[in-house]
Formats: sequence, C-alpha cells, structure tokens
Amino acid sequence: MPETVFCNLIVIRSYDLDRAAIFYTALGLTLVRHAHGNGPNHLAHEANGQVFEIYPLDKDQIATTGTRIGFSVPSVDATYAAAIAAGGQSVSAPRKSPWGRRAVVSDPDGHRVELTELGDS
Repeated sequence: MPETVFCNLIVIRSYDLDRAAIFYTALGLTLVRHAHGNGPNHLAHEANGQVFEIYPLDKDQIATTGTRIGFSVPSVDATYAAAIAAGGQSVSAPRKSPWGRRAVVSDPDGHRVELTELGDS
C-alpha cells in the first residue's frame, strides 16, 4: 500500500460536453476529447498525475451534480469572472476565508466548483 494516498481521478457527467468544455476551459483546464475502447467520447484533463474527466450524461443516468469540485487557481478573481462569463453562476463571490481567497461557482450543469487561490493563506 502506498505511503501517500491521493485522489487521481474525478469523473463528472454533463448533458452538453461542448458547454462544459467552454466552462472548464475558462477555469484554465486543457481538455482533450477521446474515448476508451468502445466507450463514449468524453473530455479529459491530465496534470500532475491527476485526471479530471467529463462524460456525457444520458437522460436515464443519475446526475453527478451532488459532487463538489475544487481547483487551485492563480487568481480567484480572474477565474471567477471567466467562469461567470462562460456560463457559470455565482454561489459565493470571491472573498478571504480561513482557507485563503476563495469563491464558489456553479457550472452550467449545476456542479458546485470551489476556486481557491494558489499560495494564498
């Protein structure tokens, strides 16, 4: 068993991959479209041994909107503004918190996305 355990994969689902791509690209993610074997086309971002994927959500599947996602970003204010411009909704505007400068937005599918400023404490 490894000494350090960390999350290396997060998968959410979206009704509209193109709309999701606009939103998550505005956060600074580099998304690539691909499929595994006969699986569906989906979006993936890989960085530092971690993978964030967005799969299509069919009407008969359970939504993943109860999942809260967090990203460390260089500037909460700039990323928050970009997220809103890309179709996100404000949940909590940028402000100082015990965890650093942070904000929460909702993506176009309703996933809550926490933004925390890198190096801010």
